[in-house]
Amino acid sequence: QVIKVYSEDHTSRALEVPSDITARDVCQLLILKNHYVDDHSWTLFEQLTHTGLGRAIEDHELVMEVQSNWVMEEETKLYFRKNYAKYEFFKNPLSFFPDHMISFPSETGAALSHSGILQMFLSSSTYPEIHGYLHAKEQGKKSWKKLYFLLRRSGLYFSTKGTSKEPRHLQFFCEFSNSDMYMSLTGKKISGAPTHYGFCFKPNKSGGSRDLKQLCADDEQSRTCWMTAIRLLKYGMQLYQNYMQPYQGRSGCSPLNVTPMRSISENSLVAMDFSGHRSRIIENPTEALSVAVEEGLAWRRRGCLRLNSHGSPIAMSNMGMSIHRSQSWFHHKISREEAQRLILQHGLVDGVFLVRNSQSNPKTFVLSLSHGLKIKHFQIVPLEDDGKLFYTLDDGHTRFTDLIQLVEFYQLNKGVLPCKLKHYCARIAL
Repeated sequence: QVIKVYSEDHTSRALEVPSDITARDVCQLLILKNHYVDDHSWTLFEQLTHTGLGRAIEDHELVMEVQSNWVMEEETKLYFRKNYAKYEFFKNPLSFFPDHMISFPSETGAALSHSGILQMFLSSSTYPEIHGYLHAKEQGKKSWKKLYFLLRRSGLYFSTKGTSKEPRHLQFFCEFSNSDMYMSLTGKKISGAPTHYGFCFKPNKSGGSRDLKQLCADDEQSRTCWMTAIRLLKYGMQLYQNYMQPYQGRSGCSPLNVTPMRSISENSLVAMDFSGHRSRIIENPTEALSVAVEEGLAWRRRGCLRLNSHGSPIAMSNMGMSIHRSQSWFHHKISREEAQRLILQHGLVDGVFLVRNSQSNPKTFVLSLSHGLKIKHFQIVPLEDDGKLFYTLDDGHTRFTDLIQLVEFYQLNKGVLPCKLKHYCARIAL
């Protein structure tokens, strides 16, 4: 079988694969062929161009089975990209399920712990109830109606009488074994939804957009809660096995309340000082940080001594203005909307970021950052002082000679930002 996979920069690669290949196997194949680092966040993504829908294919799903559900009139593509939010709820479930949207069986009593919530979601006998308002698109109409929904093990229901949970007032909306859940990538444009936070269910053997069961939430936290709970309901323990699989053989299948160990190589990284006759390990973190900063400055000084085409050194200020262009986190001329779409596709995990040119002010840059399930934008302003050019995020209190230095600083310190920079959005090529 031959499949075609696209990347973020729209390059593509055709792969000859066996019929029983899983999404994770395809990702592993592309990681090896392109010499990428496997940080367990690579994902195969299914995108429906005409309807503006997309979903991350689960690691265990068979790719040929996914493709067999495609319909001729819909242009569907497979993308290879990072999704940092793929298993984030296993690490931090409390932030995914706000108190006002979740109810536990009465016998559980007091508030559950981190691992207790996960145990309940993964158990075959119990399941927390998710409830709240959603906008539903009326079948065969353009109008949307706000209804009170409840998610139970038997499926998704809405109440025909306010927030009543009585069986006679509950009407069945959807079950998930024969359908897939997609996120709306185009906001209100195609479906005319009342908010930007849409998602829907598409039957596996669908005749097209007319069979979609479309919903939208009032905010990102609500949409994330509904979609995460439905994923857990549909796949259950299989999701946890997918999450733990990369750690098999390294730390074994650890219990739910144990955080998987870091790799041996990551644990063994230490700061070293080679300036004397004998090398030594730098144990003081303050000294280690100052050494790292000094090495970074020395690297920049060496870079500035490179010669231009006329045989004269490149000016520091010119290099500082363009040195960032080669960085994976820098996106030259993209709009605010495009930046938000990229971050959303990489997963709304705290610290996902990119740097771009400002569209409103050509001389400045913008840092777009995900925090608290929201995307925030911070202006990076150039300053000139004593003939030297600096960049700042905080009105000149902290200054940097170039954007690389700025990003490296905020990867170590949050400063004026709501969190440190952790994962960058990159347009990879296949």
